[in-house]
Amino acid sequence: VQLQASGGGLVQAGDSLRLSCVVSGRPFNYVTVGWFRQAPGEEREFVAAVMNRLGNKMYADSVKGRFTISRNNADDTVYLQMNSLKPDDTAVYTCAAREQIYGTVYTSRDKYPYWGQGTLVTVSS
Repeated sequence: VQLQASGGGLVQAGDSLRLSCVVSGRPFNYVTVGWFRQAPGEEREFVAAVMNRLGNKMYADSVKGRFTISRNNADDTVYLQMNSLKPDDTAVYTCAAREQIYGTVYTSRDKYPYWGQGTLVTVSS
C-alpha cells in the first residue's frame, strides 16, 4: 500500500484545514486508514481512523467534535477535516494504513504497517 499525504500549512488558531491521503496499491475498500501526528519532542499519537469498507471511525478524545475523517471511494482518498484548530494541534501529520475489511478500528500505530510521508500543520496563536 502506498500513501500520499498533502494539505498541511500555516494557519491561525480557530481556522480550518483539510488534509488528504491518497491510497494506492490495494483496493480502497480493503484498507483502514489512520491519521497520526507528532509534535516536536513528543511521541507520535493517534488522531483518527476510518475502515473504508464499513465506514467505522475512531477519534482521539483531543480532536472529537473538531476533526472529521471521511473517505471518497471515487478518488481513493481519505480526508481529515480539521476545524477550530489550536496551537496544540501543531504537528507533522502522517497517514498510515492496514489491510482490513472488518473488525476493530485500531488506534495503535503498531497496527499500521504502511506509512506515507508527513505533512506539517502549524497553528499560530
